[in-house]
Amino acid sequence: MIALETVAVAFSMFSAIPMPQFAWNERNMKYSLCAFPLVGAVIALILWGWELLCVRLALPSLLRGAGLCLLPALITGGIHLDGYADTCDALSSHSGLEKRQEILKDPHLGAFAAIRLCVYFVASFALWTSTRTLRLPVLLGLFCLSRALSGLALTLFPLRPGSGLARSFAEAADRRRVRAVLAVLSALLALLLLLARAGETVLAAALVFLYYRRMCVKDFGGLSGDLAGWFLQTAELWMLSAFVARTYVEAAL
Repeated sequence: MIALETVAVAFSMFSAIPMPQFAWNERNMKYSLCAFPLVGAVIALILWGWELLCVRLALPSLLRGAGLCLLPALITGGIHLDGYADTCDALSSHSGLEKRQEILKDPHLGAFAAIRLCVYFVASFALWTSTRTLRLPVLLGLFCLSRALSGLALTLFPLRPGSGLARSFAEAADRRRVRAVLAVLSALLALLLLLARAGETVLAAALVFLYYRRMCVKDFGGLSGDLAGWFLQTAELWMLSAFVARTYVEAAL
């Protein structure tokens, strides 16, 4: 029962998929970060189903790309995009630490956030449209690895004071065991991508993760939920970019 509650807590927080409602408590939040990659697995399966439907019905590539671009945002309810937008606003302000932290707390969408969201969706749409037939292992690796690393960061990085739900999940977690589970899972997902001949996505995820660590500490004084959203969206976009770049380079050689 606790296992089901743990999964339900993760999906209730990190997706828009309807779940049975449980009161969040110390027991069902203890390992909820370990269930976070399961949200990525559901996204991957839905995208794979959309891919198969597009092939079956011979749908136009633009319609296929639009579905692949928009479905993750619809499934998650845009929770990570919200953090991505707030972080872009704060970074684009080129202000001091305190001002950047204030901007993160501001619920309003700034001009820089709107611009970056437009850029993000255009880039994502173009990249998904440019992909050839997608394999399930690559989709699983892309959407699960980003979430495994995001959860791992919550157990490794210093937390910014007043970091909201990110702090709640991090403090409720059995950090040592959660860290071990997510580290092993990240390694297995990286191996899956390597076996699927998509090792370039692993490199992209690792580079974004290293930059994320530096950004959290240097630019914001610690990790927060908004920064976690920024990481997840950025990691997925750069992993996808690396995957598309490699396939076209191979075709050109």
